[in-house]
Amino acid sequence: MPAGTRERSLEAAVELLGAEGVRALSHARVDGRAGLSPGSTSNWFRTRRALLAGIVDWIAEQERADFDPSALPVISGVEELIEGLCTMLEVQTGPLAARTRARYALFLELSDDPELGEPLRRQRHEFERWTERMVAAVGIADPEPAARAVMALGDGLMLHRLTVDPNLELRPAVDRAVRALAAG
Repeated sequence: MPAGTRERSLEAAVELLGAEGVRALSHARVDGRAGLSPGSTSNWFRTRRALLAGIVDWIAEQERADFDPSALPVISGVEELIEGLCTMLEVQTGPLAARTRARYALFLELSDDPELGEPLRRQRHEFERWTERMVAAVGIADPEPAARAVMALGDGLMLHRLTVDPNLELRPAVDRAVRALAAG
């Protein structure tokens, strides 16, 4: 089924944010990028703030769907954790790079806006808890700080791939970090 105008607007807005940043975001530019008639995006999102809120919610929905733990393989060993993390980072910096850039741009833009930034922070906390469960499942002690370390490494690797070196090899850093955490 073809996407409706709301979904097309949101997809285009994320692409625009990911390619050109928050300052490039306007209803007219989203309409143009989505191939919609003028005013289509503003029919769904009357103000820039409403559009930002829609984008934040849409990104969170998409990420929950893409990385739904019940649809992913069960991680039971260190090697599987390393492989799973590398795969997730590859996807976030490859096919989903525009969305990842958009998410980072929104984190920065909305850091001082508790209301609009809350869904992003809530989504981040969900991923932290998910990562804690994976880290605990492979027997890494102190799963909360270990998960935060893994996520910080992931953020750094994604940022590096998105801004400096798109071909950065992920596995050596992920392997070293996870094995160090597993060794205690």
